[in-house]
Amino acid sequence: MTTAVLGGGLSGLSAGYYLLRRFGNPLTIYEASPRVGGWIRTEARKDRDFIFETGPRTIRPVGVPGANTLELMEELQLPLKPIPKSHVAARNRMLYAKGQLCMLPNSPRGLFGVKPPFTQPLYKALLHDLATGSTLAKNEDESIYSFAERRFGKEIADYAISPMICGICAGDAKQISVRFLMDGLFEKEQKYGGVLKGTLYSRFKENVDEKKEALFAQDQPKLYAQALQEKWAMYSIEGGLEALPCAMRKYLGQRDVNVQLSNQCKNLTFTKSGVRMSLRNADVPVDHVVSSVPAHKLAPLVKQQHPSLCEQLLEIPYVDVVVVNIQYDGNLLKQDGFGLLVPPIEKLPILGVIFDSCCFDMNGNTVLTVMMGGHWFDQWFGHQPSQKEILDTATKYVGQILDIQEEPKFSRVHMLNKCIPQYTVGHKRRVESIRKYLRDYKLPLSLCGAAYDGVGINDVILSARRQVDAIPRF
Repeated sequence: MTTAVLGGGLSGLSAGYYLLRRFGNPLTIYEASPRVGGWIRTEARKDRDFIFETGPRTIRPVGVPGANTLELMEELQLPLKPIPKSHVAARNRMLYAKGQLCMLPNSPRGLFGVKPPFTQPLYKALLHDLATGSTLAKNEDESIYSFAERRFGKEIADYAISPMICGICAGDAKQISVRFLMDGLFEKEQKYGGVLKGTLYSRFKENVDEKKEALFAQDQPKLYAQALQEKWAMYSIEGGLEALPCAMRKYLGQRDVNVQLSNQCKNLTFTKSGVRMSLRNADVPVDHVVSSVPAHKLAPLVKQQHPSLCEQLLEIPYVDVVVVNIQYDGNLLKQDGFGLLVPPIEKLPILGVIFDSCCFDMNGNTVLTVMMGGHWFDQWFGHQPSQKEILDTATKYVGQILDIQEEPKFSRVHMLNKCIPQYTVGHKRRVESIRKYLRDYKLPLSLCGAAYDGVGINDVILSARRQVDAIPRF
């Protein structure tokens, strides 16, 4: 069977890896840009011994998705940089709210006592859940903000859930589906009448154990077992995360997988025998296509034959994000940690700041990443600001929040257009409808990546694996 993959980002490369493992050659990956890796981009300043990450920088070794990624890391033999749970970057996460930097609780003791920005002990949010009756959600979904407010109160929704959504997908919790992040809790609440009730009751009644998922042919991956034993909170790769897509491209190339860069697919035509791909210089027939490109980029490729599928794909919205990397000489942070988030209720033009040089040794430099825009991009940056304006905004709030008044020695400003899909209310049903359409019309097309099955690194790799596993053998 001849297969093709659209997109050379992490999910596309992963699809290539799993297709090779399942079907062998021939296989080609087509990437429109001149590089692989998608939004993962590392800039190494070897002269100053620090790195900038434009996109993600750490991976969490949690559950089946985390184990699956570590299995891939094992195969690629990449040198990992773990951060244990005892590390300050794992323990300390902060909010900037009500004009001050607030440390989030990092142990069960944090549930007791009052810590800003909260006005009452957090255990009362759990009591709120126990005292609140069940409300059946319309169309089996609701916003994560509505769910959190209903079950745990407005403070939790404003100062815990909303900033967390900013950090994960740069989105507005009042629009993001509860199923994006809390699908299991939502299901338990709907079934048992409360989150705590459901969690306790389902533990006895259902005995759900994700280790039972038949994903690994033998025992769990050795690296995953090591991560559990050594209590990793997260990890990165020596030299930065872009080492992962680069290693995957090399691995695939050594096994005769053709990775074509700067070769954009213009159209997909479905025929009785498969798919005809209209590329830069030729029309190429294949038996099956796996698309990892954003939904809004796939939509026009299928519009001619399947306009309703095109419309459904375009219903998945995306947001623009501004990422500003900043380096200062010396250690200027007064409080170490992973970083801070800014709740939208504060109405500031930044989403959060990551303390890169606290997570990993950067040779005495202070390295920060400021995230801005997302759902609120037009509100703050709709006038097409210059890079200087963006940098000035970032350094202004770094100064205000972290009391760093020095000028950066080195900086980078990145405008990431339509980079993160938004799992708005109804997303799960939307994706099910899209995949049902492919089945109903028997289209030899599989969809994987951030638009459908989760936006994190673990999610997009596992999405590729599951979609490849679902392709029928001829």
